[in-house]
Amino acid sequence: MPKKVMLVDDDRTLTSLIKTLLELDGYDAVIVSLATQVLPRARAEHPDAIVMDVHLADGDGLGVLRELRASPDLQALPVIMASGMDLEDQCREAGASDFILKPYPPDHLTTAIQKALS
Repeated sequence: MPKKVMLVDDDRTLTSLIKTLLELDGYDAVIVSLATQVLPRARAEHPDAIVMDVHLADGDGLGVLRELRASPDLQALPVIMASGMDLEDQCREAGASDFILKPYPPDHLTTAIQKALS
């Protein structure tokens, strides 16, 4: 069964492109565009990893990350945070498994996902 990756970003063009790239790499990709949907969708979809933007239209990715880490059923889920600003330290402090700086080449994302899943 293919590994499932949840993409959390409110940029529809970007998520559509990344979803296609992930599917070409053999992953199932689920797109979530709202911070408020992340926890319920993670519980429903059971992703193997999450790639989440720090800045979301309806909330803060770091806040969502802290909620994930505080949830016993989701705390071990690998979460790769992404941002156009270098917020790696803040993301790691909040519990991120990894951080990638936008814009990133697609192979950086696939490498980060493979690392998170291993």
